[in-house]
Amino acid sequence: MSDALNFLVKARPDAMGHYFKFLKEAGRHLDPKTRNLISVITKVHAQTERGLRQYLSRALREGCTATEVLDALLMAFPALGLAKIVWAADIIIAMDLPEFQAEGLGLEGQWHDVMADGAMAVGETQRVDCDGRGLFVHRTADEYRVYDSRCPHQTTDIPQLALQGTRLTCPKHEWAFDIVTGACVAKGSTPLKRWASKVEGGRLLACW
Repeated sequence: MSDALNFLVKARPDAMGHYFKFLKEAGRHLDPKTRNLISVITKVHAQTERGLRQYLSRALREGCTATEVLDALLMAFPALGLAKIVWAADIIIAMDLPEFQAEGLGLEGQWHDVMADGAMAVGETQRVDCDGRGLFVHRTADEYRVYDSRCPHQTTDIPQLALQGTRLTCPKHEWAFDIVTGACVAKGSTPLKRWASKVEGGRLLACW
Protein backbone atom coordinates (compact mmCIF):
# COMPACT_ATOMS: atom_id res chain seq x y z
CA MET A 1 0.00 0.00 0.00
CA SER A 2 1.27 3.48 -0.83
CA ASP A 3 2.19 6.13 1.72
CA ALA A 4 -0.82 8.16 0.58
CA LEU A 5 -3.25 5.29 1.25
CA ASN A 6 -1.62 4.60 4.61
CA PHE A 7 -2.16 8.27 5.49
CA LEU A 8 -5.83 8.18 4.49
CA VAL A 9 -6.44 4.95 6.44
CA LYS A 10 -5.03 6.58 9.59
CA ALA A 11 -6.71 9.96 9.01
CA ARG A 12 -10.13 8.62 7.96
CA PRO A 13 -10.42 4.99 9.09
CA ASP A 14 -14.23 5.17 9.04
CA ALA A 15 -14.42 6.12 5.35
CA MET A 16 -11.46 4.06 4.12
CA GLY A 17 -12.64 0.97 6.00
CA HIS A 18 -15.84 0.99 3.94
CA TYR A 19 -13.80 1.42 0.74
CA PHE A 20 -11.57 -1.60 1.39
CA LYS A 21 -14.55 -3.68 2.52
CA PHE A 22 -16.27 -2.86 -0.78
CA LEU A 23 -13.22 -3.96 -2.78
CA LYS A 24 -12.99 -7.22 -0.83
CA GLU A 25 -16.68 -8.01 -1.20
CA ALA A 26 -16.74 -7.07 -4.89
CA GLY A 27 -14.22 -9.79 -5.73
CA ARG A 28 -15.34 -12.40 -3.22
CA HIS A 29 -16.48 -14.92 -5.85
CA LEU A 30 -13.38 -14.60 -8.01
CA ASP A 31 -10.34 -16.82 -7.64
CA PRO A 32 -7.15 -14.93 -6.63
CA LYS A 33 -5.58 -15.26 -10.09
CA THR A 34 -8.56 -13.72 -11.86
CA ARG A 35 -8.98 -10.99 -9.24
CA ASN A 36 -5.36 -9.90 -9.57
CA LEU A 37 -5.48 -10.11 -13.36
CA ILE A 38 -8.45 -7.72 -13.37
CA SER A 39 -6.49 -5.43 -11.06
CA VAL A 40 -3.62 -5.46 -13.59
CA ILE A 41 -6.02 -4.18 -16.27
CA THR A 42 -7.42 -1.45 -14.00
CA LYS A 43 -3.88 -0.25 -13.16
CA VAL A 44 -3.01 -0.13 -16.87
CA HIS A 45 -6.20 1.83 -17.56
CA ALA A 46 -5.24 4.34 -14.84
CA GLN A 47 -1.56 4.16 -15.91
CA THR A 48 -0.45 3.60 -12.32
CA GLU A 49 3.03 2.11 -12.63
CA ARG A 50 3.46 1.15 -8.98
CA GLY A 51 0.08 -0.60 -8.95
CA LEU A 52 0.82 -2.42 -12.21
CA ARG A 53 4.09 -3.74 -10.83
CA GLN A 54 2.40 -4.82 -7.60
CA TYR A 55 -0.60 -6.60 -9.09
CA LEU A 56 1.34 -8.15 -11.97
CA SER A 57 3.65 -9.81 -9.43
CA ARG A 58 0.64 -10.98 -7.43
CA ALA A 59 -1.07 -12.41 -10.51
CA LEU A 60 2.06 -14.36 -11.45
CA ARG A 61 2.40 -15.71 -7.89
CA GLU A 62 -1.23 -16.89 -8.02
CA GLY A 63 -0.48 -18.97 -11.13
CA CYS A 64 -1.19 -16.57 -13.96
CA THR A 65 1.08 -17.13 -16.98
CA ALA A 66 2.79 -14.45 -19.03
CA THR A 67 0.67 -15.35 -22.06
CA GLU A 68 -2.52 -14.95 -19.97
CA VAL A 69 -1.38 -11.46 -18.92
CA LEU A 70 -0.70 -10.51 -22.53
CA ASP A 71 -4.03 -11.99 -23.67
CA ALA A 72 -5.87 -10.00 -20.99
CA LEU A 73 -4.17 -6.78 -22.07
CA LEU A 74 -4.99 -7.39 -25.73
CA MET A 75 -8.59 -8.42 -24.95
CA ALA A 76 -8.99 -5.12 -23.07
CA PHE A 77 -7.89 -3.20 -26.18
CA PRO A 78 -11.33 -1.54 -26.71
CA ALA A 79 -11.07 0.05 -23.23
CA LEU A 80 -7.32 0.55 -22.98
CA GLY A 81 -6.23 1.47 -26.50
CA LEU A 82 -2.85 0.71 -28.02
CA ALA A 83 -0.97 3.53 -26.25
CA LYS A 84 -1.77 2.18 -22.77
CA ILE A 85 -0.98 -1.41 -23.76
CA VAL A 86 2.42 -0.29 -25.10
CA TRP A 87 2.95 1.71 -21.87
CA ALA A 88 2.28 -1.45 -19.86
CA ALA A 89 4.53 -3.56 -22.11
CA ASP A 90 7.41 -1.11 -21.58
CA ILE A 91 7.07 -1.50 -17.80
CA ILE A 92 6.83 -5.29 -18.05
CA ILE A 93 9.98 -5.39 -20.19
CA ALA A 94 11.79 -3.15 -17.69
CA MET A 95 10.78 -5.48 -14.82
CA ASP A 96 12.73 -8.26 -16.60
CA LEU A 97 10.53 -10.99 -15.11
CA PRO A 98 11.48 -14.63 -15.80
CA GLU A 99 7.90 -15.40 -16.86
CA PHE A 100 8.21 -12.94 -19.73
CA GLN A 101 11.49 -14.34 -21.01
CA ALA A 102 11.59 -16.62 -24.04
CA GLU A 103 10.91 -19.82 -22.08
CA GLY A 104 7.91 -18.36 -20.27
CA LEU A 105 6.37 -17.25 -23.55
CA GLY A 106 7.02 -20.56 -25.27
CA LEU A 107 9.74 -19.09 -27.46
CA GLU A 108 13.20 -20.45 -28.15
CA GLY A 109 15.73 -19.04 -25.69
CA GLN A 110 19.35 -18.06 -26.30
CA TRP A 111 22.35 -19.85 -24.82
CA HIS A 112 24.77 -17.70 -22.80
CA ASP A 113 28.36 -18.45 -21.80
CA VAL A 114 28.43 -18.44 -17.98
CA MET A 115 31.87 -19.76 -16.97
CA ALA A 116 34.49 -22.40 -17.59
CA ASP A 117 33.61 -25.98 -16.69
CA GLY A 118 35.61 -26.85 -13.58
CA ALA A 119 35.81 -23.25 -12.31
CA MET A 120 33.81 -24.35 -9.25
CA ALA A 121 34.32 -27.20 -6.80
CA VAL A 122 31.56 -29.76 -6.17
CA GLY A 123 29.23 -28.36 -3.50
CA GLU A 124 30.24 -24.76 -4.20
CA THR A 125 27.84 -21.93 -5.07
CA GLN A 126 28.78 -18.70 -6.84
CA ARG A 127 26.84 -15.62 -7.82
CA VAL A 128 27.86 -14.47 -11.30
CA ASP A 129 26.73 -11.82 -13.75
CA CYS A 130 26.21 -13.00 -17.31
CA ASP A 131 25.08 -10.79 -20.18
CA GLY A 132 23.31 -8.42 -17.82
CA ARG A 133 21.62 -11.10 -15.71
CA GLY A 134 22.48 -12.14 -12.16
CA LEU A 135 22.79 -15.89 -11.55
CA PHE A 136 23.46 -18.26 -8.69
CA VAL A 137 25.36 -21.31 -9.91
CA HIS A 138 25.53 -24.41 -7.71
CA ARG A 139 27.60 -27.45 -8.64
CA THR A 140 26.59 -30.95 -7.54
CA ALA A 141 28.52 -34.15 -8.19
CA ASP A 142 26.51 -34.68 -11.37
CA GLU A 143 25.58 -31.27 -12.78
CA TYR A 144 25.48 -27.49 -12.54
CA ARG A 145 22.26 -25.85 -11.39
CA VAL A 146 21.76 -22.29 -12.57
CA TYR A 147 19.19 -20.07 -10.84
CA ASP A 148 17.97 -16.54 -11.47
CA SER A 149 19.30 -14.23 -8.74
CA ARG A 150 15.94 -12.47 -8.42
CA CYS A 151 13.55 -13.42 -5.65
CA PRO A 152 10.25 -14.72 -7.10
CA HIS A 153 8.35 -12.65 -4.51
CA GLN A 154 9.01 -9.11 -5.76
CA THR A 155 11.98 -9.70 -8.12
CA THR A 156 14.53 -8.30 -5.64
CA ASP A 157 18.05 -9.03 -6.91
CA ILE A 158 19.60 -11.18 -4.16
CA PRO A 159 23.29 -10.52 -3.40
CA GLN A 160 26.05 -13.05 -2.70
CA LEU A 161 26.13 -11.97 0.96
CA ALA A 162 22.60 -13.37 1.36
CA LEU A 163 23.98 -16.92 0.96
CA GLN A 164 24.79 -18.72 4.21
CA GLY A 165 25.85 -22.29 3.56
CA THR A 166 23.14 -23.67 1.28
CA ARG A 167 20.46 -21.23 2.49
CA LEU A 168 19.80 -18.12 0.39
CA THR A 169 17.68 -15.43 2.10
CA CYS A 170 16.22 -12.46 0.23
CA PRO A 171 17.05 -9.31 2.23
CA LYS A 172 13.75 -7.57 1.40
CA HIS A 173 11.08 -9.85 2.91
CA GLU A 174 13.23 -12.79 4.09
CA TRP A 175 11.98 -15.41 1.68
CA ALA A 176 14.55 -18.21 2.02
CA PHE A 177 15.64 -20.85 -0.49
CA ASP A 178 17.64 -24.06 -0.54
CA ILE A 179 20.28 -23.29 -3.17
CA VAL A 180 20.77 -27.00 -3.90
CA THR A 181 17.17 -27.59 -4.99
CA GLY A 182 15.95 -24.01 -5.50
CA ALA A 183 12.97 -24.73 -3.23
CA CYS A 184 11.52 -21.97 -1.05
CA VAL A 185 11.93 -23.07 2.58
CA ALA A 186 10.64 -20.03 4.51
CA LYS A 187 8.04 -17.24 4.18
CA GLY A 188 6.82 -18.15 0.68
CA SER A 189 6.20 -21.18 -1.52
CA THR A 190 7.54 -20.21 -4.97
CA PRO A 191 10.97 -21.68 -5.86
CA LEU A 192 13.85 -19.86 -7.49
CA LYS A 193 13.67 -19.75 -11.27
CA ARG A 194 16.04 -22.35 -12.68
CA TRP A 195 17.50 -21.87 -16.14
CA ALA A 196 18.33 -24.74 -18.47
CA SER A 197 22.08 -25.36 -18.59
CA LYS A 198 24.64 -27.60 -20.25
CA VAL A 199 28.40 -28.06 -20.57
CA GLU A 200 29.71 -27.72 -24.10
CA GLY A 201 33.26 -27.21 -25.33
CA GLY A 202 34.56 -26.89 -21.79
CA ARG A 203 32.11 -24.04 -20.98
CA LEU A 204 28.98 -23.89 -18.82
CA LEU A 205 26.09 -22.45 -20.84
CA ALA A 206 22.66 -21.35 -19.60
CA CYS A 207 19.55 -20.61 -21.63
CA TRP A 208 16.98 -17.83 -21.19
